[in-house]
Parts: sequence; structure tokens; C-alpha cells
Amino acid sequence: MEGKGTVTRITPEEFAEVSPAAVTLVDLREPDEVLVSGIPEALNMPFSAGFAQFETIPQDKPVVVFCRVGDWSEQVAEILADRGYDASTLVGGYQEYRKFIEGESATSAAAAATAAAAAVASPAAEAPAPTPVSAVASAAERPLFIDAKGLKCPGPIVKVADTLRELPEGARVSVEATEDAFFSDIRIWCERTRNRLDSLSFEDGIIRAGITKKASAPVAEASALPLEQNDKTFVVFSGDLDKTIAAFIMANGAAAMGRKVTMFFTFWGLNILRRPEKVRVGKTAIERMFGAMMPRGTKKLGLSRMNMCGAGSKMIRGIMKQKGISSLEELIESAKAHGVRLVACQMSMDIMGIHKEELIEGVELGGVSTFLGSGEQSDMSLFI
Repeated sequence: MEGKGTVTRITPEEFAEVSPAAVTLVDLREPDEVLVSGIPEALNMPFSAGFAQFETIPQDKPVVVFCRVGDWSEQVAEILADRGYDASTLVGGYQEYRKFIEGESATSAAAAATAAAAAVASPAAEAPAPTPVSAVASAAERPLFIDAKGLKCPGPIVKVADTLRELPEGARVSVEATEDAFFSDIRIWCERTRNRLDSLSFEDGIIRAGITKKASAPVAEASALPLEQNDKTFVVFSGDLDKTIAAFIMANGAAAMGRKVTMFFTFWGLNILRRPEKVRVGKTAIERMFGAMMPRGTKKLGLSRMNMCGAGSKMIRGIMKQKGISSLEELIESAKAHGVRLVACQMSMDIMGIHKEELIEGVELGGVSTFLGSGEQSDMSLFI
């Protein structure tokens, strides 16, 4: 263990050796996270619920605090230490602990496989090992494996959708993912796309799902709204980085569910679609002034809060890269690849002096009728 003042920082390896009977475990994650990847002996005290709850933690034994990535637990452990607790924090949070557990499981499985192979090859073996049922089944009957481990939302759902799209009706797939949200997302996705969820489990940090592709459902099973009226429309008015990321995550998720998605960019949202490089086009003095004051492309977008002269945006991008979350640029390319319509408001372009040549590839020009026509076929329209 590595000490840091009055707070002890423990590694995932050390955390795995901790006896729940000898310490008080405090889990700072939200209840929905604990539901799918919790430690039964831990007290669930969500960080969002405030600090007053921590006064109820008993002081009769050491306290080990953990959260998702280790930042909140560091703060809480320091507060507890100031109040006389023998407090420790898990370095890297539950996320690093889960990676450690998965690594241990993989090592154990590899060792077991090696031992089994040696036993079969040994001359002392009197009879061959029985052939697994799965080995007898034909290749066509075996579920196709989809490895979505390490992907962040909406990555796992998009990968499942892309794979099933190429398979015939009745084809089966098995999916493994490590993103906690996938446990809920895959159930909703199967329900709304009418594919059959055969199995769903969470064990050793890995979510496993079995799915059978269904071409269509009987009328009795169909949802209240036919699929052609389940389109999604987004009005992207803001040019803030955080709001734009949220918009494209939802757009990618909707496209993965087979919905027609239209993103209508107007006013400040048009800056998202601008090319990062300067494009030589004839402009009036007012248009040149507008262009100089507005961000050119996604790399120049600021945050709606805590922008800190651009430092906040860089910090958010750095955290997203560290966590393996797709960048805004990757989300935009994914949206285009999955058929999301990117429509730039012609009227707003005229007002703000933005020319078609300045926009990225794949953008259509449209007006209010384009938006309303899309909205009438949608069961959800969001203004962002």
C-alpha cells in the first residue's frame, strides 16, 4: 500500500485481498451502476447524494472507499481521514479493479485449457475426452461471436446492429461487452428492433448477451407506432462541444436501432459543420467579420460551462480519449456512415455568411419544410 498523508491508496490487487468482514466498504457509484456491477458487502452511498450521508459510516474499523474511476473516492477518503477515520481509496476505482479481475479470470482459464490439453495428449490417458456438444454442431448453428469489450456507448450497440444487418433471419449471435450501459441498452435495443434477446448475464465484469435476429414481428407483437413513424429529429442550435457530443451519441444510438435520423443544424450549430481549414470564397465585409468571430469546425468548439478559455474543451477531449470514448469527429463519421442526415439550414447560413463550400462533406442544405417534413415522421424531436 502507498500512503498519501493520512489517506492510504490501495491497488486493485490489494483491494482483491481485502476481507469485507475486516473493513467497511463504501461504494460511491450510482445505484444503477451498482445494480449491474456491485459488491454485495459494500455500502452504497452515491457521491451525488451529498456529504451528510458519510456521517453514518461506523468508525469501529477501517473504511475503504471506491467509485468508478477513483477521483471521487479520493476526495471522500480525505474528508473521512480529517474526521478521524482510518480511510483508504481504491486507485483507479472499480474500473481498474474490474480489469484486474478480468485479467485474473483470463489467466485461470488459459491455465485450465493448457492443463486439459496436456491431459488429453498424455499417454496415460485411457480414453479420449468427450467431444463438447458445441463442437458437434455445424458451423451454421453456432452463434456468431461479437467482441464489443472496451467499446464505449454507443459503440457496442452500433457493432451489434452492423453485424446483424448482414445476417439472415434466424441467425444467432453472442455478444460480450464491458460497458455497464450495455446491460440496459441491449434489452431496449432488442425490444425496439424486434430482435429476440435469448439471454443476458453479468459476470466477472463482462456482460454477455445472446440474440436471435428476427426479420419482423407479428402484428400482435408490433409496437403502438409503426417503425416508419419512429424516426428521430434533432435541431442542433447550440455550437457547444458538450451539447454536440451528446447530440451525436443519441443520433448514433438511434441509427443503430434502425431509425431514420435527421439532424437539422441552424445558427450556432452550423459551426459544427464548418471545415477546419480556411476556404477561399467571395464574402462581404460583414460575412468575413462573422467568420472571424465564430469557431471553424469541431476542434474549435468550446464548452457551455467551464470552458476556461479553451482549456476545458481540451480537458474533456483528453478524458474522452483516456476512457476510450469516441471523439466528436469519430461520432460524426459514424453517424454519416449509418445514414444519419446532416442538414444545414440555408436561411441561417445566409444570415451568418457561411457558404456551402465551407461545410464538410455529406451535408445537405434545407429549410424549415425539410425540418417539418422530418418531424412529422418522427416520434421524438429534440432541440439542442
